[in-house]
Amino acid sequence: MKRREFIKVSGMLAGAGALGGLPGTLFAKDKVSFKFDSYVSETAGPSWLDRWFLSELEKRSGGVVKARRYWSASLNKVGEHLPAVRDNTSEMSLISPGYYQADLPVTRGLEWYFRMNRADALLQVCRDVYAEFEPLRTEWEKRHRAKVMYWTNWNYAPLITRKPIQSLEDIKGKRIRGYGVATDVIERLGGTAVPMAAPEVYTALERGVLDGVYGFDFITAVSYKLHEIAPHFTDIGDGPHGPAATVINVDAWEAFPESVKANCNEIVEEIYGGQYSAIMNQALQDYVKKATAEGVKFHVLDDAQKQAAKTLIQPAQVNSWVDKVAKPAGIDGARMQALIDQAIARHDPKGTLLRPSEIANKT
Repeated sequence: MKRREFIKVSGMLAGAGALGGLPGTLFAKDKVSFKFDSYVSETAGPSWLDRWFLSELEKRSGGVVKARRYWSASLNKVGEHLPAVRDNTSEMSLISPGYYQADLPVTRGLEWYFRMNRADALLQVCRDVYAEFEPLRTEWEKRHRAKVMYWTNWNYAPLITRKPIQSLEDIKGKRIRGYGVATDVIERLGGTAVPMAAPEVYTALERGVLDGVYGFDFITAVSYKLHEIAPHFTDIGDGPHGPAATVINVDAWEAFPESVKANCNEIVEEIYGGQYSAIMNQALQDYVKKATAEGVKFHVLDDAQKQAAKTLIQPAQVNSWVDKVAKPAGIDGARMQALIDQAIARHDPKGTLLRPSEIANKT
């Protein structure tokens, strides 16, 4: 029985000692060794992209780069990764903003539901806003000394329940574990949001403490075997889930040989150019097949119910961030959200990554 495991941050150390902030210069002939640390397991949603990036970097560097991988919070505890990257004690890490709400107020402006359709498009939206909205870059690069290597996300997060959900009425009163802004969705739809550490979720479902789970991406939920207790996976029309970023300490990045930087940039362009979609499409296809064989029942709310849910969530969710987070922090929230709207209009119609329920219905 698998349990969801949490992140640890990564670090990048140069063979010549330059990455730890020590004097010295790395050259292509030097070995570059660094730690990549993640709070989740290597089979969790974003880990598929991270594993591909690290493997490609090692391969394309011709043996110069060696990435030491630390999965499942084996190096740092959950919540320690952002400061570890900032202080260059761990140089590279996956950061999920929901764990750093006080530290990443601008980035929280990228977290919402019921606003777009495709996870591969969300990747592009985050990239554009990072380039266009200077306070977002400042938050990462100056406040936390972390360069965003590439944006990622947790693809799709169905509502996972012990009993089938056929309408919004069925959600009312249900005790549902949420994460980040997912808790807001649960409450606005009439459920009771239950804060709970991910490793406790399976047992809580098993004991009846929870009626369901929201905010677990599909791949992680299946690998964590939540469907053994809660087999009903419902698409409520919420769109992609959980923007996140894989980041590197800015000093560690500057200490990289130019050839390694070029390798990184080349791989990142491929991620945005379609590799994310290719990797996640195959992973979702495989996990839908696995889930179906293991008894998952896929449901989709009808269009009227989806629209009713959207009306309850938006624009209230975005306006809440503008009023309660952006304004007190001196962030021009309206401008950021306008840039997001423009990016969604550019990219969402081009998104192709199917939701698990769509894949299931095609097989």
